[in-house]
Amino acid sequence: MKTIYGILFLLFLVASPALAQDNDTPEGDSLIVESQDTVLLKSYAARYNPRKALLYAAVLPGLGQIYNKKYWKLPLVYGGFIALGYAVNFYQTGYTKYKGHLFYNLENGLSGDGDLNPDTKFTTSTLRTLVTRYRRERDFMLILMGGMYLLQIVDAHVDAHLKEFDLNPRLQVSIEPTMYQDSMLGRQTGVSLYLKF
Repeated sequence: MKTIYGILFLLFLVASPALAQDNDTPEGDSLIVESQDTVLLKSYAARYNPRKALLYAAVLPGLGQIYNKKYWKLPLVYGGFIALGYAVNFYQTGYTKYKGHLFYNLENGLSGDGDLNPDTKFTTSTLRTLVTRYRRERDFMLILMGGMYLLQIVDAHVDAHLKEFDLNPRLQVSIEPTMYQDSMLGRQTGVSLYLKF
């Protein structure tokens, strides 16, 4: 008798539909309050995916900022890349120029300290110093360009995460002039930073 009840109970469990929470709403996370008015709150998490922002920024610099709708960051991203590209070009041009002069000195036997290159009026040791300096600065600018690339990727990713951050609308920060009267020091003036939560 117990086995029949056990089998019927098992069949009941298998046959009954399983109910679970359904998160596949087309508008993302939402809250509907039924009172006089209906309020629909959409979550920013459904609209701004941090992985998507990271991928876009990795594929094309600045595209993650466009995805996050932070258009004011585009001049910073592209301005940084243009400035660093100009610096890389400047140091690469100087490096190849002085390296050519150094090779001319070495091929023509002008390796002494008193021997000057007729084109640049530099000695071989001076040219070696210049070649090393220009190469080091060019390599440093290339490292900075890689850092700029990673920084804009991280910025897009973090900015997409912070889109869902809830900010208190009553939060205020203000800077106001103040005047303070003290019996020991007299009248004091200054600036105060006020935070209202």
